[in-house]
Amino acid sequence: MQTLIIINDPPYGTERLYNGLRLAHALLKREAGVCVFLMGDAVSGAKGGQKTPDGFYNAERMVKRVINKGRVLLCGTCMDARGITEEVVVKGAERSTMDELAELTEQADKVLVF
Repeated sequence: MQTLIIINDPPYGTERLYNGLRLAHALLKREAGVCVFLMGDAVSGAKGGQKTPDGFYNAERMVKRVINKGRVLLCGTCMDARGITEEVVVKGAERSTMDELAELTEQADKVLVF
């Protein structure tokens, strides 16, 4: 089964990215196929070098955990609008397009939006 998780919110300030990535981790533990598509302010969650206070979740580490067994795609237009280049995102996160998101949506068994 293939699950597509689309996340729109910023990495900090709300818990949508956090909870979407938590669900992705839980699904990956069950050997499910998972693709996470970050768009809007959520693309910032894939930036490298994040430093968060002790005891606070770190979006960068959570994204890396998904990449280990699944895929993380980043909206290229959203990256450009925020000045985020491929050089500053975590290794394994992939720049993507709306066309690819449309294709993944058609192929997915489940689509969840955060």
